[in-house]
Amino acid sequence: MENTRRRLRSGTVVLGGMGLLAAALTACSSEPDKRCVDRGSYQLAKGYKVVSDKNCKTARVAKVSVNGAWYYGGRKQGSWVDGGSFTKPHKSSGGSSGGGDGVHRGGFGGGHHSSGG
Repeated sequence: MENTRRRLRSGTVVLGGMGLLAAALTACSSEPDKRCVDRGSYQLAKGYKVVSDKNCKTARVAKVSVNGAWYYGGRKQGSWVDGGSFTKPHKSSGGSSGGGDGVHRGGFGGGHHSSGG
């Protein structure tokens, strides 16, 4: 009886862990981490002030006090974020890691005049 109970608990732990792993992998493969920030709020010690997403989704009105823009990545501390970029990272398909043309130059055997030592 005790062995059956112990097996059930360990099975539950394994299944629960697999669910968490699946959720983490799904989150990683979706949209990159982004936050709406006020471009005019930058402070050297803090970064950019995080604002409501509506400031990045709606069309800009002439009299807006927030210059909202999407900020990708970075570390969030309280209502501030730093260490990211305003450039949306492109998804990698696992193919080319260079400029996207699929041609690799340099490295071992990278050219016609390489010397094989």
